[in-house]
Amino acid sequence: MPRAEDRGMRAVRLLGAAVFLLFAALVAWLAPIEPGVLQLQFAFTPRAFGAVMHFWSPQDLARYRAHLPWDFLLLGLYAAFGWLFARRSPLFSRHAPAARTAAAWLLPAAAAFDAAENVLHLWLTAAPRFGVGPIYALSALSAAAKWALLIAFSIAVLRALARR
Repeated sequence: MPRAEDRGMRAVRLLGAAVFLLFAALVAWLAPIEPGVLQLQFAFTPRAFGAVMHFWSPQDLARYRAHLPWDFLLLGLYAAFGWLFARRSPLFSRHAPAARTAAAWLLPAAAAFDAAENVLHLWLTAAPRFGVGPIYALSALSAAAKWALLIAFSIAVLRALARR
């Protein structure tokens, strides 16, 4: 019979595989869109956002909007993965409780910003929006926070690996 620790890590491995597969599928789905999605994510002004949208065909826009429900699934998966990985992985077992808790919250926090970004992008790409400049900035700030937290989690994992 598998140990409880092994069973706990099985869920982490399954979530990790699901995150990887869904992320790879979304990257492939969005690859034909030029300029790329990252440029839209970091469009802090209506002008910058509009410049990206101007180059997209109606099919590109439809492709982008079609990926968003899947991206909501992805952010739920990576939030759960990050939480469980930091809590159950032996990699973080020697960390102080506060450090382990901080690491556990990085991906759920990134997912919250990702969800905000997605909601704003659904609204901003549904129709031309005028007079809402701060919403474009909020969307880009949400994306920036998401990426910063994803990078912070990666650094936490690399540091934990280096300390082994």
